[in-house]
Amino acid sequence: MKNRTHVLSLSFALFAFTAALSFTQSSETDKESADTTEPNTVIADPIPGATSPVYSASALFAGGCFWCIEADFEKLNGVSDVVSGYTGGSKETASYKTVSRTETGHFEAVKVDYDPSVVSYAELVEYFWRHIDPTDAYGQFCDKGSSYKSAIFYSSQAELDVINASIDALNADKPFVEDIVTEVLAAKPFYLAEEYHQDYYKKSPWKYKYYRNGCGRDQRVKQLWGAS
Repeated sequence: MKNRTHVLSLSFALFAFTAALSFTQSSETDKESADTTEPNTVIADPIPGATSPVYSASALFAGGCFWCIEADFEKLNGVSDVVSGYTGGSKETASYKTVSRTETGHFEAVKVDYDPSVVSYAELVEYFWRHIDPTDAYGQFCDKGSSYKSAIFYSSQAELDVINASIDALNADKPFVEDIVTEVLAAKPFYLAEEYHQDYYKKSPWKYKYYRNGCGRDQRVKQLWGAS
């Protein structure tokens, strides 16, 4: 009976792993099949039709799959809008196909519009750390490759000072032993991702949840940072 239970447990684990892997691969296929247009450059202008606070600022972060980091930042008080896109590369254009095939050098990233009177840039950076794996030099969670690596993009010396101070504080008191390898880079033009990718967690909630769980994102974040 004990052996049978062990076999059943192994069979279930193998089935779960295969299902998660299959969905991750199908998600990549869905993303590529949705790539039909070249997105436009976004610097600091709001998305047409969106409402923004009277006083707002923008910040750029790369934290692996932009579906997930977009969803995370939209939960934060003081954030008015988050859009998915591509930045950090050498090419003056970007699309999901070219970025995922490492033809542009861009990261999957998000542009976060926020009200500094409600949430500070330092708080955004702190929030970002606790929603990624800053120890992974090859990507994020199940997504590997240069376009999935984590990075913070600064647009001023003041932002760079905040980032460096945050890293120093983490290194002095981080709850894990691995080195922080998240890149800190000067901001470059941000290219808006295809409409298919915007608010994906709202458009396809079941696919999104299955992908996120199968990728192990929340499990790894909890392992690194503890329960939120």
